[in-house]
Amino acid sequence: MKKSLLFICVMVLISSSAVFAEDKVAVVDLQKLVSNSAQVKQLKQEHSKKIHELNNIIVNARGEISNQTDPAKVLALEEKYTKEFNAKKEAIDKDYNSKLSAIEKNIKTEIEKKAQKDSYSYVFAKSVVLYGGKDITNELLNSVK
Repeated sequence: MKKSLLFICVMVLISSSAVFAEDKVAVVDLQKLVSNSAQVKQLKQEHSKKIHELNNIIVNARGEISNQTDPAKVLALEEKYTKEFNAKKEAIDKDYNSKLSAIEKNIKTEIEKKAQKDSYSYVFAKSVVLYGGKDITNELLNSVK
């Protein structure tokens, strides 16, 4: 009984490694794709401008609050500017995350197209693979915008 169970286990291992040996494996440096993406660069620039606008709100608020002597008006101004800041910050973050998700989806789609075109069975992130697989990062750089 033990010998037959051992034999079955060995046969399963041999057959699974033979099947995997026929598969084509590719790796992709996702960080390189993202950092070289024109869309990501543009998104970061837009985000930076919007953050600068948020900083202007803070500067304006400080100036207006420092000119005020009435504690009730100071409190009202602080509340007004805090609400304005938080609303704009939330909108900026939501917009940024939405656009970033769309870019990630685009990158994933390009990887899938490349994998199907070149008949890759598996495509792994380069950061999780210790050895092996064809690096297709440079081939994808042109198609990822």
